[in-house]
Amino acid sequence: MVKASEFLSGGGEMAALIRSRDWSDSTLGPPAQWPNSLKTVVRIMLDSRYAIWIGWGPDLRFLYNDAYRAMTLGKKHPWALGRPAREVWSEAWNDLNSRVDEVVQRGRATYDENLFLLLERSGYAEETYHTFSYSPLVDDDGNVGGLLCIVVEGTQRYIAERRLKVLREVAAQVPGTSTPEEFFAAIGRCLCTNPHDVPFGMIYLAEPGGGQARLVCDTGIDSLHSVAPAVIEIDSANPPWPIGRVLSGGEAVLIDELGARFPGLPTGAWSLAPREAVAAPLFQQGQMRPAGVLIIGLNPFRPFNDLYRGFINLLAGQIAAGLAERRAREEERKRAEALAEIDRAKTAFFSNASHEFRTPLTLMLGPLEDLLARNPDSNSMSVNRDEVEAIHRNGLRLLRLVNTLLDFSRIEAGRIQAIFEPVDLAAYTAELASSFRSAMEIAGLTYRIDCPQLPEPAYVDRDMWEKIVLNLISNAFKYTLQGSVAVALDLSADNKEAVLTVRDSGVGILNMNSRGCSSVFIASRARPGGPTKVPGLDWRWYRNWSGCTAER
Repeated sequence: MVKASEFLSGGGEMAALIRSRDWSDSTLGPPAQWPNSLKTVVRIMLDSRYAIWIGWGPDLRFLYNDAYRAMTLGKKHPWALGRPAREVWSEAWNDLNSRVDEVVQRGRATYDENLFLLLERSGYAEETYHTFSYSPLVDDDGNVGGLLCIVVEGTQRYIAERRLKVLREVAAQVPGTSTPEEFFAAIGRCLCTNPHDVPFGMIYLAEPGGGQARLVCDTGIDSLHSVAPAVIEIDSANPPWPIGRVLSGGEAVLIDELGARFPGLPTGAWSLAPREAVAAPLFQQGQMRPAGVLIIGLNPFRPFNDLYRGFINLLAGQIAAGLAERRAREEERKRAEALAEIDRAKTAFFSNASHEFRTPLTLMLGPLEDLLARNPDSNSMSVNRDEVEAIHRNGLRLLRLVNTLLDFSRIEAGRIQAIFEPVDLAAYTAELASSFRSAMEIAGLTYRIDCPQLPEPAYVDRDMWEKIVLNLISNAFKYTLQGSVAVALDLSADNKEAVLTVRDSGVGILNMNSRGCSSVFIASRARPGGPTKVPGLDWRWYRNWSGCTAER
């Protein structure tokens, strides 16, 4: 037999409380008269670090240990000790009764994981989640005399995971949005995933003038409800929400007595409307004043503690960061559009100017050509033929420059196409390169041209190729004061492309401290079936090379 002095000798605070309590008014009677089976399990319970309670007798008188008192009971301690279990958890008995009957009436244990229970242990109905098992306890005669409950409360963990899921959703969905409308629609979808902690939510952004705040996002609210007006006057004497206070103070504001302010509030996942809401500022980096305000209706069955406040602050921070990114993208888009407009204006100017230049040049060159044709020698002319020829040559040169300017404007506008034809690329390149030989010799430079015959023609645009070759060689000549310039054309290692290489001993163009070569994979070999467009040789590519800026 287990004596009272033995089974209640330890067990901490609850053992002392059981020893000191007057049990004469209880159906259990004095502890010394309790059945040995009860004394044994009570001693095990009191010494355990797990949260445990025992219900014994027909009305399941309530006994519990220190761990259960600290974790679960709250304000019900010490009143709950010795009370019938139905009274202790009267607010949740409809959910517990069937489980109790399963144990007491049928002698079968039960198990529940994260069971939702509304418990009034803190002075109000509180959302809680418990994982527990009910097991039958037998008396000294072998009959079921009560039940043993071992419980682990997972309320904080369960709610934290639920809130973290919202933050993950925001982090996942927001980056995929490109416009403010898409951004706020994504925020609304994310908030809708947690109607427990966000029964309703709104985002107001301050208008540029600063006198109004505009509703840009709402969730869980009917569009016609007074809780979410489309526009709020910030400086109003009695605004529906303290937007001005949050914007000026930069701190979150707790709003209570919502039922008196807004009758018929949305309830989210609950049957009871929120009693409180919080308005949090949306700060953007580098700004002293918040860009807007996030308003969240609070869960009526959870306290607004540091954990809840931290969740809303993180949510506001994510929204503010996403809003700043959207605004930066919008500014970048506007800048890009402005630059594109400037580029279009530049192209139009070049095109118009080129046409205007060509007209007088054509009118001037025509008579000069007629004059030279009518007077084949100097003696038949009343003016110096050499001077007329010089005027004609320079006029043609100016016309070529104007045509190049017009080509550039066409390239910018995307209105020009390369015309590819089979060309003996080696002979054509050698011919173009030879035009620089006299200039190289006068400058005292060693000039080498190495363009062996290719096995097949290459498909290129002749005009483009001419400009590329002449630009590369002229760059080499311009930046080489002494030494040598070498031009080479040969097949690539895989015999699929022709490679033009211009090497010089000059100072270089892009890198003034190093020497090097300009090398371009420029043309593919001819293939059966007719001409093909050459990889890399389109007008965008040509434009990068046509301005005498060969890469070194």
